[in-house]
Amino acid sequence: MKHYGITGWKNCGKTGLMERLVTHFTGQGLRVSTIKHTHHAVDLEVAGTDTHRHRVAGADQVMLASASRSALLTEHRDAPEPELGDLLAQMAPVDLVLVEGFKSSDHPKVEAHRAAAGTSALLAETNMTIRAVASDSNPSASVPVFDLDDTAAIAAFIAQDLGL
Repeated sequence: MKHYGITGWKNCGKTGLMERLVTHFTGQGLRVSTIKHTHHAVDLEVAGTDTHRHRVAGADQVMLASASRSALLTEHRDAPEPELGDLLAQMAPVDLVLVEGFKSSDHPKVEAHRAAAGTSALLAETNMTIRAVASDSNPSASVPVFDLDDTAAIAAFIAQDLGL
């Protein structure tokens, strides 16, 4: 499966860019999935629900299924955090998986950058997997720089880079 990342520092526009890219690519008829990395401890269930009770009781995986969607929750317990490749292997086949975060993984990425976030140094300066920067300013970079809001141009760059 082809995959491409959106990375950057906190509050630099990653999620908004991801959302616009999903809309853009699905509007072109592509099937798109996403993976989002977070450093926060997340609990997607409400305490006391059946699935929460199953997980708390010790289940390694809990799947919730309905007519409209299903969700698979996997407890890592004492295992190390899974690598991106392991997560991709668990996903149903699609045309494109957009990956938010995973700065240090070796997949190609666009760096989201906002001047107001106060992070002066671009990740692209030291991270060779970053192929372009999407910014609300005009930072100096050794890779192409796109306007952060120019979704069509960013999507075209990604599509060309992946051979979509």
